Amino acid sequence: MHSDKEFYCFLHRELGIRPGKISLYELAFLHKSASIEHGDGLLINNERLEYLGDAILDAIIAEYLFKKFPGKREGFLTQIRSKIVQRSHLEEVAYKMGLDRAMVANTRIDHQKRRIFGDALEALIGAIYLDKGYEKTRHYVIRHILKEYVDLMNLIETETDFKSRLIEQAQKNKIFIKFDSAGANHEKNYSSMFRTNIWIGEKLLGEGFGKSKKEAEQHASEIALSNLSKSSWEKESST
Repeated sequence: MHSDKEFYCFLHRELGIRPGKISLYELAFLHKSASIEHGDGLLINNERLEYLGDAILDAIIAEYLFKKFPGKREGFLTQIRSKIVQRSHLEEVAYKMGLDRAMVANTRIDHQKRRIFGDALEALIGAIYLDKGYEKTRHYVIRHILKEYVDLMNLIETETDFKSRLIEQAQKNKIFIKFDSAGANHEKNYSSMFRTNIWIGEKLLGEGFGKSKKEAEQHASEIALSNLSKSSWEKESST
């Protein structure tokens, strides 16, 4: 975004938002790599809004699924909610919404770092909540996100337990894989994140990040599976 007017038009025309406090929305797209230093030394970026938006999004989705599937048990509802807020899915939704065009960051955004778009989506929800209140935020999430960009039926049918699938494939092909979870990660671009590396011997098969160890393992497993075609499994098993 190059001007306040251009940013306002983006929010209004592309995202369907009429901002009251536009500074909240500008903050939602400010990645920590481009943090602004406050007078007291505090770094300002979208992390606090992301934290708030994450909680608001969880509550809205939980209520939405509860009403949409009245005959389903708790386990089903929890599973579908987890699929919706899974990092890779939020990245996909955010990218389809065009949030990448509004990001302000001083870091190269490659495939591994596209997670910042998902973070920005959560921060955007936090900004809407502070600007408009819960009811209007709930209306926006349901109408402009869930109904436009989330294919519930496809998510219900999609397997997202990548770690189990990876382990199953490794056992089938008699390959030993190692999960190396480093705990909370404090690298510049992944503050307070968990990181998991998956290895076959000396070869790094996948590197994943997440807000929890479980999420990082799933992310790394998804990448590992994408790096291993059937022929790759056969090649690895023969070494």
